[in-house]
Amino acid sequence: MIDKKYMQMALELAKKGCGFVNPNPMVGAVIVKDNEIIGEGYHQAYGMFHGERNAIKNCKKSPKGATIYVTLEPCCHYGKTPPCTQAIIEAGISKVVIGSLDPNPLVRGKGIKELHNNGVEVVDGFLKEECDALNEVFFHYINTKIPYVVMKYAMTMDGKIATYTNQSKWITGEVSRKKVHEDRHKYSGIMVGVGTVLLDDPMLNCRLDNRKNPTRIICDTNLRTPIESKLVSTAHEIPTIIATSESDIDKQKIYKDKGCRVIVVPKKDDHIDLRELMIILGEEQIDSILLEGGGALNWSALKSGIVNKVHTYIAPKIFGGINAKSPVSGIGVDNPENSFYLKNTKVIKLDEDILIESEVVHECSPE
Repeated sequence: MIDKKYMQMALELAKKGCGFVNPNPMVGAVIVKDNEIIGEGYHQAYGMFHGERNAIKNCKKSPKGATIYVTLEPCCHYGKTPPCTQAIIEAGISKVVIGSLDPNPLVRGKGIKELHNNGVEVVDGFLKEECDALNEVFFHYINTKIPYVVMKYAMTMDGKIATYTNQSKWITGEVSRKKVHEDRHKYSGIMVGVGTVLLDDPMLNCRLDNRKNPTRIICDTNLRTPIESKLVSTAHEIPTIIATSESDIDKQKIYKDKGCRVIVVPKKDDHIDLRELMIILGEEQIDSILLEGGGALNWSALKSGIVNKVHTYIAPKIFGGINAKSPVSGIGVDNPENSFYLKNTKVIKLDEDILIESEVVHECSPE
């Protein structure tokens, strides 16, 4: 089916904006006239033109009477850039094929209505499932105003994330580690607990060329992060947030002088309130977080209900050991019926490793 081919091309174009457009959605557009592709474009970075305007700008001939295939409903309001509906109408494009409807209240069907009112034919919901999946982060964030949280961990086949001596490098292979760095680019923030900082002294940066670093977030209730740690030492180079319940201004100043942002969050169950932290980070336009914490933070995150997806990397190894750590600690559930349930599981082979991606089932989703 020729329409499917053009929308799939638009989807591939949209993916090029991954990691650069947050908190905006990824959008790709293809313009076709007389069975010829005359223009292509995608949303390249936050604050820059959207996919439709770039496709129109890149046209090699007049788009008058053409069809544009776009992965998301064109915007119809002034934001960082002018509305795309206006550009489509002014270009004389006669038909628009849309993948996803935009959940943004400023758009949400209004873009389609404006196109209709100006004599443009509109087909919506085309390859909707694929287009919706592309922007799961944006859809969650625009509806809830809090980040989409992906809990990630690597473990052996017997469920260990470290040996009994706390050695964990490396559990998985190079292909899996590359995928993790792609995700560090994809998501806006990366979050760990102070225990991980004390044990591993990580950098939490993205080590791939031409990619961006995520904002680093340390959950540190009592402000114990070492001043000489890599995260603090490089805070002037990579945005670093310390979320704490410590109100001592002098203690906070030491970290602020090093370039860290210190956010004070109230306590819940003797730890920072993670739900409150998500609200604060959402207000900072951090639309997504890769959670790379240890077992304690993973349990707290699940218990607080902030986790949306779980990425489980499994290596063909066995550590053994009753004292070797598992991915989720805490007290745990008292009955199998009280488990945290997962759905829409996808299994991906990464060389000798396996990645299992699953969505967390929430009894009452704010979406």
